[in-house]
Amino acid sequence: MLEPDFNPFPEIQTNRLLLRRMNEQDAGEILKLRSDENVMRYIDRKRAENLEDAKQWLEIVENALDSNAGITWGIAKKENPGVLIGSIGYWRIIKEHYRAEVGYMLSQSFWRQGIMKEALLKVIDFGFREMNLHSIEAHINTLNLASANILLSTGFVQEAHFKENFFWEGTFRDTIVFSQVSGIG
Repeated sequence: MLEPDFNPFPEIQTNRLLLRRMNEQDAGEILKLRSDENVMRYIDRKRAENLEDAKQWLEIVENALDSNAGITWGIAKKENPGVLIGSIGYWRIIKEHYRAEVGYMLSQSFWRQGIMKEALLKVIDFGFREMNLHSIEAHINTLNLASANILLSTGFVQEAHFKENFFWEGTFRDTIVFSQVSGIG
């Protein structure tokens, strides 16, 4: 069975980005992200309404990290590492199957700059090389074409299309599942 250990927290750097541990000082940026209707349009989760909601989300992230049940990095530009522009991580690790689900979000002012693709490629590499994952999955809203394109461009393939499998805000919604299997070993 998979036995991830995220202590010490593994910071990741790319050419432009620092993927770092989030902290309470990031709560204001988390509030902006998780309350932004454009950022959250295809993330069928409760919107943050205040700073306390953002802190509660950070607490969920920290609890998952402490129990090695998940890991989420804050995305920052290298030249401004204190300002969070997004998040990415494995929020659901299925240890007995060596599989994890990746999720991400990015501030709208940084869309269409290749930032999420750059971050995702490093997180995929970390998942396969450091966590010893066999496969990675991503569940997206069928209308989220930008996310589908990022996944396809980073080696994911569409694995499934579930019809009306998710109930959110009074309607049933479809989900597309993408996956990537390790080429390591």
